[in-house]
Amino acid sequence: MVKQANILLLDCNPTSNLGSALGCILKSCSKPTINLSQESIEICETAISNTNLSNIVSRRSPDAIFIVLSPLLLNKADFLFQSIRRDLGPPIIVVLEEGDPDQMLELLRLGAADFITHPLRTMDVILRLWRLLDHSHRQEILTRTLREKLGLRLLVGESPVFLAEIDKIPLVAKCDARVLISGETGTGKELVARAIHYLSPRGNKPFIPVNCGAIPADLLENELFGHERGAFTGASAHQSGLLEEANGGSLLLDEIDCLSLTSQVKLLRFLQEREYRPLGSARIRKADVRIIAATNVDLERAVKDGAFRRDLYYRLNIMPFILPPLRERSEDIPLLSQYFLAKYADQFKKKVTDLSSEALQKLVFYDWPGNVRELEHVVERAVVLSKQAIIRSDEVILPVSKSSSGKESFQSVKREAIAQFEKKYIQGLLCTYQGNITKAAEAARKNRRAFWQLMRKYGIDARSYKSRDL
Repeated sequence: MVKQANILLLDCNPTSNLGSALGCILKSCSKPTINLSQESIEICETAISNTNLSNIVSRRSPDAIFIVLSPLLLNKADFLFQSIRRDLGPPIIVVLEEGDPDQMLELLRLGAADFITHPLRTMDVILRLWRLLDHSHRQEILTRTLREKLGLRLLVGESPVFLAEIDKIPLVAKCDARVLISGETGTGKELVARAIHYLSPRGNKPFIPVNCGAIPADLLENELFGHERGAFTGASAHQSGLLEEANGGSLLLDEIDCLSLTSQVKLLRFLQEREYRPLGSARIRKADVRIIAATNVDLERAVKDGAFRRDLYYRLNIMPFILPPLRERSEDIPLLSQYFLAKYADQFKKKVTDLSSEALQKLVFYDWPGNVRELEHVVERAVVLSKQAIIRSDEVILPVSKSSSGKESFQSVKREAIAQFEKKYIQGLLCTYQGNITKAAEAARKNRRAFWQLMRKYGIDARSYKSRDL
């Protein structure tokens, strides 16, 4: 941990009170913990090129820089960052009155280490600052550990809709914003949460997942906040809650929609103040925990229905991730299947090396209501049952598809059935011919251009079906 820090505060929005409020927070730290230099800079469209920010930074030699921006200056962030920091300079923390997720992601892409929005809270500001300073020398080691063992290597896929979400992980990980991960069961929400944690400055602290739907409502508060001796019948000793155990790290609240309204109120208070009260305790406690929430339901709908608090939803949904179901990225099925095949062949010491074309077609044609987790179990079972190096179609055991609910109109069901048939038929041919468009088009008795147009219509990338070594 850095014992003393030289901090530079650049207030590029002096008409707001953010700069002065932040300066008061930083000055409140006892010296010599923080040496603060504060500059108020009026930056406008005409003056920005004449403002010598680089000289200001070089004179101060700061360990970290806070920069207060107005919404109008967000489109100048790239210029400001380049002027402030050359190569590997001090971390930049952006301070804003408000901002949407896309703006925050863009700031992170441009080089910001973190961002803070109004209202500013002393504990939040100071903890983020020290964590960033302590994190700088460990980032390379943590990133390598993550990729080798814990996170991104397990998030397999090359489809654009999948990569659009996964590519945000390194950016979101380096800041301390709260995250809401949405997606159907089995899409990999916990893997994303783990990747965010282990890539973050909190990566050497605990990561604790808890399934809110698996714990009875009357016990969930006890799990989160803990209790004191005598708090209720049977409470014979003090018990730490998950917030205390996760202190300094991250807490994944899976199935966050299952929280009772009472628990939602208490969680909201913790998010606002980082304070909580164990059951039966008269003392308020604090914890430095990053909350990552996950859900498989539409929380916006739950808010409209009155089942989930609107203010809590907005507190959680700072950085949203929406993981697509496997049926929307079926071009990843061959890659995922090969990945799981290699994993379980090694685990069970089986000499299984590949899937037959028929077996792969069978996997591609299935709808996968259980998503990637279901695919993994099917491939695992096939590896166990296989008696030879190539898995046959009859060794891929799938449940019988459920029939339509009967509520849709004839035309809508017909359109959906045709679209599903066309997409899966094309994918099946590409599986058979390992991504060779010409051979697949010949088998379909269509000219190559027409076949390629169908591929484009359904977002199918032939490269996903070419043979590769994993």
